[in-house]
Amino acid sequence: MRLRLAALVVWLALAAACLAVFGVTVEAIVNVLGCAVVVAVTVTDLERRIVPNRIVLPALAVALVVQTIRDPSVEWLLSALGAGGFFLVLALVYPAGLGMGDVKLAAFLGAWLGWNAFVGLFIGTLLGMLPALAVLLRRGAAGRRTTLPYVPALAAGAVIGLFFGDAILDAWLG
Repeated sequence: MRLRLAALVVWLALAAACLAVFGVTVEAIVNVLGCAVVVAVTVTDLERRIVPNRIVLPALAVALVVQTIRDPSVEWLLSALGAGGFFLVLALVYPAGLGMGDVKLAAFLGAWLGWNAFVGLFIGTLLGMLPALAVLLRRGAAGRRTTLPYVPALAAGAVIGLFFGDAILDAWLG
């Protein structure tokens, strides 16, 4: 119950930040809903270690349609295919480390954030490595069998990509 209350507080703070940054616009509404999706899948991953299709797949479809109507471009589709495709390859190469829910979540992040999804996924992957390294340092080789939720790190990376992705991409690309 505490986790769900904390998630509600986080989502309300993210919604307020979206409205403050993007104004009262369709873009802000899309981002508030995108934040709701990543908060919901984070809670579910922490509680049950799954990424529910009934949240991610409709969110992916809605994000693709709404983002394309809002800003007609192939960016949303290409980002969804690129992010989801990259994670699919990783899941096929190392199925014990990455699940298909993570693949679908990456595709959603691409449809929602466009090119900034790649910033979010990169940062999320770095954030996800921190607890993994801590477990390995603490438990040694036995720590490799420990499963850790990955969605919270991806969600944090996505939020960073949402608010700071353009600036980070500009800095990386010079």
